[in-house]
Amino acid sequence: MEIYNVGNRVMNTYIYPIATGYVMIDTGYEHSLRNVEKKLNKQGITLFEIKYVFLTHAHDDHAGFLNELLSKYSNIRVILSDKAMPTLLKGQNSFIGGCSGLSALIFCKFIELLGKGKHLFPAIEKQYMDRFIEVSSQNLASVETLLQGKILFTPGHTSDSISLKIGNIIFCGAVMNDMPSFKRITIWIEDKNVFQNSWNILIAQKVDFIYPAHGKPFHSNDLKKYKNYICKVRLYELI
Repeated sequence: MEIYNVGNRVMNTYIYPIATGYVMIDTGYEHSLRNVEKKLNKQGITLFEIKYVFLTHAHDDHAGFLNELLSKYSNIRVILSDKAMPTLLKGQNSFIGGCSGLSALIFCKFIELLGKGKHLFPAIEKQYMDRFIEVSSQNLASVETLLQGKILFTPGHTSDSISLKIGNIIFCGAVMNDMPSFKRITIWIEDKNVFQNSWNILIAQKVDFIYPAHGKPFHSNDLKKYKNYICKVRLYELI
């Protein structure tokens, strides 16, 4: 299976094929749609061929141009956790939890200096509500058929975090392989215990590679290697 990354070195946006077209994993920050379109076109793919966006969670770097995408392309539907919609309608990240270490805190403070500390993004307009498929236990099987994969509920980074297993890989927005993250632990955690349990869920799938939202894909053995570090993480609240 061919997987394309049409994002950038800050935020990955993966594309993979299904029988009816393509699935996009997350969007990027607001105003990055045009760059995604250009990279898609280089692969001979247009956004008219994208059938679904799989939203791993509702953060500004994952849902930033979602509103713009839906306004331009009526063929696209969005698959997301049934816990994600309140954040999308608000247009701002949740600040429950904290930064997963001093390096993460310094990074978040730097983001504040750049004027991005409120983590705002365009709130979803209610006219697009019928384009969303909220995943629950009731419709899980039918949604997995659409995606040709297995949906994993992996909260902890956020309460609405979900991941997607396709063959021997998992697309996951709740892990990182880039600075300022260490040991694949994302820089923001809402609940450490829940986060660690989600790693157990990922490990149990016995896939070869994890495709994170940030950084290069890595071997799933890294999750086993670093799992015990999660309980040692100190969370720093943003004040």
